[in-house]
Amino acid sequence: MKPIITKAQIRAQLEQAMAEYHTKGGEVKDVPRGLSGLTDNVNIFAQGFSRSHQQARTSVSDEVKALEARKHPEKPKNRRPKRVLIKDDFGEPLRWVWED
Repeated sequence: MKPIITKAQIRAQLEQAMAEYHTKGGEVKDVPRGLSGLTDNVNIFAQGFSRSHQQARTSVSDEVKALEARKHPEKPKNRRPKRVLIKDDFGEPLRWVWED
């Protein structure tokens, strides 16, 4: 099993590494805000994307409707006739009829 390193141990290791760097003569340079680390100052993410090959977008609502239709398909209608009780105004049964 791997030994678990606590945050305090990690913090101590980082402080020790920084102290060693400073004792060997290393110094931290102040970098002005907004200056890029790239030498050409070019956006590296823009190279892979081009605006000329845009795809047609589909409406999200149409896709959601299609998904819902697949989730809840229409139930087939019962093709057998159904027997229904007809009652009078007072709730007394009169007769049975068949409905499609």
